Amino acid sequence: MNPKRYETQSSDRTQANSSLTQLHTHDVAVECSAVWGARNSQGMAVQTHPEEVTRPVSRCVGARTINPVLIKVIALVMLFVVPAFGGGYRNQGFDSREAHIPASKLSSDLQKLVNAGTPGKLHVIVQYRVTPQQRHYDEAARQGGKLRHRLNVIQSAAFDLPVSGILQLAKDPEVRYITLDRHVQMSLDYVAKAAQADIAWTYGYDGTGVGIAIIDSGIYPHPDLNQAGSSAPRVVYSESFVSGDPSTLDAYGHGTHVAGIAAGNGQSSVTGYRGEYKGIAPNANIINLRVLDANGSGSDSAVIAAIQRAIQLKNQYNIQVINLSLGRGIWESYTLDPLCQAVEQAWQSGIVVVVAAGNSGRDNSLGTHGYATIAAPGNDPYVITVGAMNMNNTYLRNDDTIASYSSRGPSLIDHIAKPDLVAPGNRVVSLLNPGATLENEYPSLQIYPCNAYMQCNSTVGPAQYFRLSGTSMATPVVAGAAALMLQANPTLTPDLVKARLMKSAYKGFAAYSSSWDAWGNQYNSQADLFTYGAGYLDIAAALQNTDMGTGVALSPTAVYNPSTRTVSLSYGSLPVGNSVLWGTSVIWGTSVVWGSNVFVSGSSVLWGSSVVWGSSTTSGFSVVWGTSVIWGSSTNQAFSPGDDGDCPLDPTTGLPVCN
Repeated sequence: MNPKRYETQSSDRTQANSSLTQLHTHDVAVECSAVWGARNSQGMAVQTHPEEVTRPVSRCVGARTINPVLIKVIALVMLFVVPAFGGGYRNQGFDSREAHIPASKLSSDLQKLVNAGTPGKLHVIVQYRVTPQQRHYDEAARQGGKLRHRLNVIQSAAFDLPVSGILQLAKDPEVRYITLDRHVQMSLDYVAKAAQADIAWTYGYDGTGVGIAIIDSGIYPHPDLNQAGSSAPRVVYSESFVSGDPSTLDAYGHGTHVAGIAAGNGQSSVTGYRGEYKGIAPNANIINLRVLDANGSGSDSAVIAAIQRAIQLKNQYNIQVINLSLGRGIWESYTLDPLCQAVEQAWQSGIVVVVAAGNSGRDNSLGTHGYATIAAPGNDPYVITVGAMNMNNTYLRNDDTIASYSSRGPSLIDHIAKPDLVAPGNRVVSLLNPGATLENEYPSLQIYPCNAYMQCNSTVGPAQYFRLSGTSMATPVVAGAAALMLQANPTLTPDLVKARLMKSAYKGFAAYSSSWDAWGNQYNSQADLFTYGAGYLDIAAALQNTDMGTGVALSPTAVYNPSTRTVSLSYGSLPVGNSVLWGTSVIWGTSVVWGSNVFVSGSSVLWGSSVVWGSSTTSGFSVVWGTSVIWGSSTNQAFSPGDDGDCPLDPTTGLPVCN
């Protein structure tokens, strides 16, 4: 959800250069009333039909307009990273990432600050070839550094270092790569039925015994997060990783909403409300790991430290699922990105990691029509990356459509096929945190109880629920689904959970769909794998699936063939002893998992998707399929828009209705 003030979302490609100058010792926030947490240009180009228009859907203080020619020049001098597949294995001395390390050990955004001789100290993450020892910390201290976080889970440490110290550490042969400690920000009533969770409940599955780690803005002690009919909390552990703020409460209001979607039991809505606002796994335990501040902003190192803690607490609280309704821009291959390395470590420790795709599907600032806007760490091939669906105010799923703001693949640089699947995320009702930033800034989205005449307002009683939209809301739907699957079969590996969710996903989409925002802008979408992934979450079908396999369920690489103007999926190669789960058998064949109609030839493109399926002369084509385009601010942010999401049309007036 994009609040009135927070650091801009990572998909702000055009701000990449100008924002770098703001990254110094003090974390300088970019003021932004961003509607979708996408770009921070004063007039952001949005995708429309039949022609393009420019509307001010995002206004950010300090935003700058970069000439398109300059963008191309910057792209040419950017770090060239060869796309590869199958990172994350370190067995038998093999590390596939080694092939991706550039000549310079500094990330491109950090290199700019070093070249500029930025004064003071920079927040950086230093990746080592071994787990850092005291000698490494001592050497950093000798170079004027201050230790901020020990990140042993990815053989790294976060420091405050002057430029001179960074350059000295880069000479150390045991230092692998150095990046900025980038910032991250975040980005029910119909949901359960749309995702078929109500059917799962009839089987007796409610998440009992499964721990879900919510890495977000903290959690308010809402009654719906207690045990049913009791004051005993199901939030079994809380810790803050926000620098200088030990509170684990939710000052922003995002984490509480996310927790409610994943595991709220709806007991406060049983009477007096229009519907029962019950989460997907209503008896699961919650592990509250706070990384975002009152403005919905946080840092890479905080998120990595929280992931590290979840791994450490896995056995104690049976943490089987991590929910990350946050992200930031892509600055390098996932094989070098420290945030991606952290989620891979969680995955390999046996934890299912579910990540928001991002809210940049409306973005056309670089002519991509919302394609290639997946955010990190959703670009990592291990994790389950989730896009958002609009339920159109019905319980039926055959009229549901992709939310216009849901980010599309493929991922930049590596071209990983994302999202993996989609779930309900538009106008989702979940838990309210009274007094939090979001609730204060968007009072119209509060959901009040109703009297006998179905008048719902503050005179009847205080609001207990709140309505938000975004891939942030879709992500905990899938996290809750994973918890139900693991309750039903605790022996499932993260790869089998992912594979079953994708194979069983509903694939009966219309070829094309349209949606509208509150300003009447129309957005048109095409049912391809970069929009819907493997399909629409179907929890009941996933629970009924019994297919097995022993390989890994890495999201494949999308490969464009310029001669036929078609895209195919490559499953890459893995170290000896490892195999890819799908693409090579009848059970896990490509058309079975992704459907038979997700690949669109260049001759049948519509509404701008030719940037993916068309010719190399199309504007934005080189952005999508290039190998060195780097974009986004360095902010990690919560993903969920500040307005009321996509709106249904009034059948009489033809105007969007958002109430």
